[in-house]
Amino acid sequence: MCLCPGSHPGSGAQAGEAGAMSAEGWDTGPGGHPGASGAGPCPPGTASAPWSLPHWRACLAAAVLCYINLLNYMNWFIVAGMLLDIQNFFQISDSNAGLLQTVFICSLLLSAPVFGYLGDRHGRKATLSVGILLWSGAGLSSSFISPQHPWLFFLSRGVVGIGSASYSTIAPTVLGDLFVRDQRTRVLAIFYIFIPVGSGLGYVLGSAVLQLTGNWHWAFRVLPCLEAVALILLIALVPDPPRGAAEKQEEVAMGALRSSWCEDVRYLGRNWSFVWSTLGVTAIAFVTGALGFWAPKFLFEARVVHGLQLPCLQDLCNEQDSLIFGILTVVTGIIGVVLGAEASRRYKKVNPRAESLICAYSLLIAAPCLYLALILAPVTLLASYVFLALGELLLSCNWAVVADILLSVVVPRCRGTAEALQITVGHILGDASSPYLTGLVSSTLRAGRPDSYLQSFLSLQQSFLCCTFVIALAGGCFLLTALRLERDQARARQLDTGTPGSKDTESQALLSGTGAAAKDP
Repeated sequence: MCLCPGSHPGSGAQAGEAGAMSAEGWDTGPGGHPGASGAGPCPPGTASAPWSLPHWRACLAAAVLCYINLLNYMNWFIVAGMLLDIQNFFQISDSNAGLLQTVFICSLLLSAPVFGYLGDRHGRKATLSVGILLWSGAGLSSSFISPQHPWLFFLSRGVVGIGSASYSTIAPTVLGDLFVRDQRTRVLAIFYIFIPVGSGLGYVLGSAVLQLTGNWHWAFRVLPCLEAVALILLIALVPDPPRGAAEKQEEVAMGALRSSWCEDVRYLGRNWSFVWSTLGVTAIAFVTGALGFWAPKFLFEARVVHGLQLPCLQDLCNEQDSLIFGILTVVTGIIGVVLGAEASRRYKKVNPRAESLICAYSLLIAAPCLYLALILAPVTLLASYVFLALGELLLSCNWAVVADILLSVVVPRCRGTAEALQITVGHILGDASSPYLTGLVSSTLRAGRPDSYLQSFLSLQQSFLCCTFVIALAGGCFLLTALRLERDQARARQLDTGTPGSKDTESQALLSGTGAAAKDP
């Protein structure tokens, strides 16, 4: 089914909008121009014809962006599919191998705000192209690194993270300017489906190419071929719409003045829907980071406790639990994203706060599901798997909906910065720290107990329990988001259309570059 944006009316719509502005109290001076009498506090800039794009072109552009998102997340996890071979080639220990992902995430974190700034002020299509060139070039070059220079391989993963940051930050804002309302929710759902699909295919591609060629280097040579196709499609088929184009708003509605990055950040810091939803996203990232890192080991040790598996005392262990968990993640991710987006779309028809409430409800239900999965693991493994799958599905319900919240409460010209801040905060306080903290709690608990496999399992189980409370806190953050959602959505619409007389003079001043800030009424 093709998901197409709403129509963009021409001059007749402009006349209708002018009449609507007059009816809303805009002062009309000589010649019928709003604000010409001088009574309006902030006369709008000269409006040009609304930007428009044929429906099929918007659908085609969305398909290309989804394809690139698939490749983006394949790059995230392709190393994990052949990690042992990479370790043997470069003679990397387990502790140093873990740094590969750390370097990747840290590079992504440091570069995301930069790309958010560039995406809000310069051509987004050019920035996306540079990002693809960075990550594909770094991936290809890593396949030619000799075993005497492992530090170059670490460096290449850092450059891949920088390129990935450009796409993760900017691509959702392009979709936000091509689609609106229900259509945007559906398109974002499809876009975020490729997170679990791409993650799973990263494992598959790495291991499949390794089996076919017997050389892990070829995986890093195959993927750039797909990325070269993606770059050509991006340049040829994806437009760079004006910010706010889908809402029929003008890039210059408030004049040609631009705000500074600090003013954008201050505006976002006072946008409570953005603040609370970002804290909710951070809590979700904390839990998913801990699950992704420790859940396979937890499930393996649960099988040992049940007598279904011998303890792993050798270098190579049975990876059946990792495979099962990976399949669960892919399947529940796809179902959860579609379910969350569709539930939000339908619920929005009767409740304008649907997005935040869907997130809150799913997280508050996910908390007891994860708790039961942990508690029942030493009793019945089947029930533990069932509740773990339910918990993952409910967590996945939030991916597309959270992105829709951000796009609806932030003015288009600040969306890139908002995406970057949300990514940065979510990773720093979320999945970049939760695996370490979970392991630290487990090690601390185990230090005061007898040295046995059962006690090792119980220590990890109890360290995991903190994740259930973090999920509940995330649900509370989205309930607080619901209290402010309608007001912040209306404010974003007023500011981007340059409606004079808006009560929120603080944000108008920030976005018009005046720097004058007033208290939030």
